[in-house]
Formats: sequence, structure tokens, C-alpha cells
Amino acid sequence: MKTGFKILLTVIFTAGFSQSGFSQFLNASDTSESSVRKYQNIISSNKEIVEFIEYSMVEKGLPRHLRNLALIESNFNRNITSSVGAVGVWQFMTAHANQYGLTEAQRNDLYRSTKTAAISLSDLYRKYNNWVTVVAAYNCGEGNIAKAMRNAGSTQYHVFAKYLPAETVNHVKKYLNACFATGELNSVLTDYNNSRMKKVFLDGSGSGKTISSLTEAEINAGFNLKIVAEELKIEYSQLTEWNPELERQLQEEGDGFLRLPIDLMPDFLLKKNKILGRSVRESSKNSSN
Repeated sequence: MKTGFKILLTVIFTAGFSQSGFSQFLNASDTSESSVRKYQNIISSNKEIVEFIEYSMVEKGLPRHLRNLALIESNFNRNITSSVGAVGVWQFMTAHANQYGLTEAQRNDLYRSTKTAAISLSDLYRKYNNWVTVVAAYNCGEGNIAKAMRNAGSTQYHVFAKYLPAETVNHVKKYLNACFATGELNSVLTDYNNSRMKKVFLDGSGSGKTISSLTEAEINAGFNLKIVAEELKIEYSQLTEWNPELERQLQEEGDGFLRLPIDLMPDFLLKKNKILGRSVRESSKNSSN
């Protein structure tokens, strides 16, 4: 290989586990005929709702298998209310619904709630880059995901899942079982496996420099990027290198997506409220001077 000749390679980031261990952990836990028939019967009995959900997901650029999330959440029952107050096909809690402009009364509106779910799921995928973690976050919230990632020292679901509520882990298992029943499990697991990949840039000497994959979180103009850098203990110049247009976008449009390496995102999510509070105080102090 000539000196200076560079090759871009994609490699699997294994982080100390075997491929067989990965496949054993993330797989359908119930592939019985009765399980498959149960899921398929629920889908076929709710054909019109399923078709609308699939259309809404595809329209947003999302996979059809997300219809299985509504399946395990509610069996497509728009009038169901859980013991903790989650309502409708997508089992929206009031706070989650309000975050996306969906009123408490609209949670059992199939049209509005499905459109809202598509936006919410799209946002979650930008952050986590795989549908397994998205399903977990949809169930227990981003704060619990961030804490689990921090406790495990990993952003990979099969590593940090042991720090999640048992209900959430069971929810993910149900999703994988439903996807097995609909013939989409391989797609979900391939998506998860691809999210664990990192790019390595090799120079002519054969040495490698790891380039961390970036993920996104939505922020508004209230955030001060210099304070973001301080709280994450990184250089401001590095932050702007990852986000070259973000300052302008926040000023002109009022919101945007902050891009960070996947290993830094849990820290940001945990400190998000603190960073926003500091940013607002700093802005107020500057305005009064």
C-alpha cells in the first residue's frame, strides 16, 4: 500500500461480546405457532387501522413494522386506557402527548395520535439510530434510557438493558415476537446491528483513527452551545465542527438538531435541563448588562 493512500473501512464494534451472545439476547423469545397466530389474528382483525398506520409511517419515511408497536401497546384499541392513564392506540401519557401538541382529549383520536406517534418515533430514531432502543425509550422515557446507558457505560441496548425496568425489557421482547410473526424480525435486528458499526480511517502505515458515529437530539434557541460544550467537557471548536450550521439555524429558525457522538449523547440527555437553565440565566444576565 502506498504511503498516504487511505481506505475507508466499516467495522463491527463488538465491545467485548460475541456475535452468538448478541443473537441470543436480541431475538424472538416466543416463536411458537400460537404466538404467531395471536399476533397475525389481531392484525387481520384490524385491517383498516393497520393500513392507516402503515401508510402514516411510510409517509414519514418510517418502516411498516412500527405498526407492531401499536399492536403491543393496545391491540389497536383506540378506546383503551391503561392503569397508569395512558390512552388510545399509541398509549400516550398526557405529558408525552402535550409535548407534540396533542391534547389530552385527542389521545384516542386515531388520525391525530398516529400522526403524532410518527413524529415522536422519528425523533427517537434520530437520537438512538435503531428501532430496538426506540421501542424501549417509547415505553420508559428518554431519561431512563440515558441513566441505563450511563450505568452500563454503553449505548448498546443489549448491554444497558439490565438497568431498565423489567416492564420495558418485556415490552421489547413483545415487539421482537410481533416482528417475528409478521416476518420483519430480520429487518429490525439488521437495523440494530448496523447501528453498532463504526468507521475506521486507515492511513498508509496501517494505523487507524476511530471516527465516532454521530446521533442527534432536538434543541431550541434557548440553548447556548458554549455552555453545552462546557457541561460535556469538550472544546467549543469541536462542538461547532460537528454542528457547523447549528448556531445560525437556532437564531433563524428557533430550533434544530444537536449532533454528538453516540457516547456523549447520554451525558447531554441527563444534563439537558441543567444546560438549558444555565443558558437561560446567562442570556438574562447578558441582556441586563
